[in-house]
Amino acid sequence: MVRVGLLVRLVAKPGKESVVAEFLAGALPLAQAEAGTVTWFALRLSENEFGIFDAFPDDSGRKAHLNGPIAAALMAKASELLSEPPRIEPVDVLAAKMPG
Repeated sequence: MVRVGLLVRLVAKPGKESVVAEFLAGALPLAQAEAGTVTWFALRLSENEFGIFDAFPDDSGRKAHLNGPIAAALMAKASELLSEPPRIEPVDVLAAKMPG
C-alpha cells in the first residue's frame, strides 16, 4: 500500500520541451529499479510544463528516491533545461487504486 508520494512540477525553457520530455521518458528504467518506488508517472501538463508523480509505502522509500539517480540527474540538468527550479512537494496519499 502506498501512503506517501511526491508531486513534482517542471517548467521547460523555451526550445527545451522535447529534451525534457525525452529526459523524463528515459528515466523510467531508473524508477523501475527502485524497490521502494511503488508507482511512478512522468506527465506532460502543457506545452512547456511537465510533472512527476510517484508514490511509496513509507517515508523511507520517498527519501531514498529523493537521494536516488533520477533526482540527481534532474538536479544536474535543471539549470540547462528548466526555466525555474523544480517544485518538489511531498504529499500524503489518502486513497489509491493499484493493480494486483
